[in-house]
Amino acid sequence: MSSSDDAGRPRFVAVVGGRVLPISSAPIPVGTVLIEDGRIAAVGDSVPIPDGARIIDASGKWVLPGLFDSHAHVGIHEDVNGTEGDDLNNTSSPDTSGLRAVDGIDIEDSAFRDALSGGITSVVVLPGSSNPLGGETVAMKTWGGRTVDEQVIRSPLGLKSGFGENPKVTYAAKGLLPMTRPGTAYVIRQALEDARVYAARRDEASRSDSPFGRDLRLDALARLLRRETSWAVHVHRHDDIATAIRIAEEYGLDLVINHGTGAQRIVDVIAERDLPVLVGPLVTARAKLELADHSGATPGVLDRAGVRFALTTDHPEVPIYMLTLQAALAVKEGLDRSAAHRAVTLAPAEILHLDARIGSLRPGRDADIVIWSGDPVDSDTRAEHVLIDGRTVYTWDAETGAGTVAARTDRFPAGTLRP
Repeated sequence: MSSSDDAGRPRFVAVVGGRVLPISSAPIPVGTVLIEDGRIAAVGDSVPIPDGARIIDASGKWVLPGLFDSHAHVGIHEDVNGTEGDDLNNTSSPDTSGLRAVDGIDIEDSAFRDALSGGITSVVVLPGSSNPLGGETVAMKTWGGRTVDEQVIRSPLGLKSGFGENPKVTYAAKGLLPMTRPGTAYVIRQALEDARVYAARRDEASRSDSPFGRDLRLDALARLLRRETSWAVHVHRHDDIATAIRIAEEYGLDLVINHGTGAQRIVDVIAERDLPVLVGPLVTARAKLELADHSGATPGVLDRAGVRFALTTDHPEVPIYMLTLQAALAVKEGLDRSAAHRAVTLAPAEILHLDARIGSLRPGRDADIVIWSGDPVDSDTRAEHVLIDGRTVYTWDAETGAGTVAARTDRFPAGTLRP
């Protein structure tokens, strides 16, 4: 029996002695997480460890699933690269549904290394919010591939829509539709109507084996109508949230409210419909009118109302490594601590239907694990050891005050992070 796979990763890895928070079950004061071939094999307080396993001592530390930032623009709006690294918005048309975020991601963006230092092992990358229909999103790991394709968890994952001020400002400056909130809703509805007709014609052509010209924009919208992808709506004001709900109910869409700054104003409406909210960023100013309801208390309000929610950074609005700072602020403003742990791990995975792979320490899940110096919700806690798919990808050295990132391949040397 081989003790390692073709990439040199040990077949068995055991994280031992730490306080284990599986998230999907009760904490284990002193536990073991056993990894086999990049997946979690067992979790408990008395897990047998196979001979030859690599042992990682987590004594006195906290062990959690890798964190998941469910709304960010890492790689597609790159750090320090200015316009050269900005592939966020295509504003030549209000409907660019056929665009895919995965085609614009630079995995060497330094923000991916920052993500590792913040214990984030998975992220959803979205197009920007200038368009009513902006393109398809992707869920991916934050490290490990030679290309972005080797880091993808699911693509396409969702279809991004921008509501409120961003589309208005973008197209009013051009004198083009949509220049108003009703204009944004109109663009979305008309596109969905077009996609309904297109999908019916495409399906009929397929049944009769007739030639059919594919339209990538309408293909993306047809996926949304069939609920193969979720509807990721950038929305702040409560009236814009109500419009998104109205359209989602008209067309049977899998609505995921992103940001939800004014969600507390209609929290009962959201709870009645069991709609999820990806809240954030919390560490930000009220920089425009539609952020007037911004509050660090929003996650606690949603939680107490029974609304499913997660926390996000909206990187680069807030640097991605500050995801735990979002959680710390929410706890300070009334969110239950265990709910905060869940909001950056399992909750976003469940909301986006990825919980069969990520978000918890359960057998069969990807071995994305972070060893923390303490409770990650505490602001002075640090991610000390990060594993993705059972491979160590980041370690913190307290003596040197630096973190080291594993090489992707032999061609790319490991990097060093300093404060």
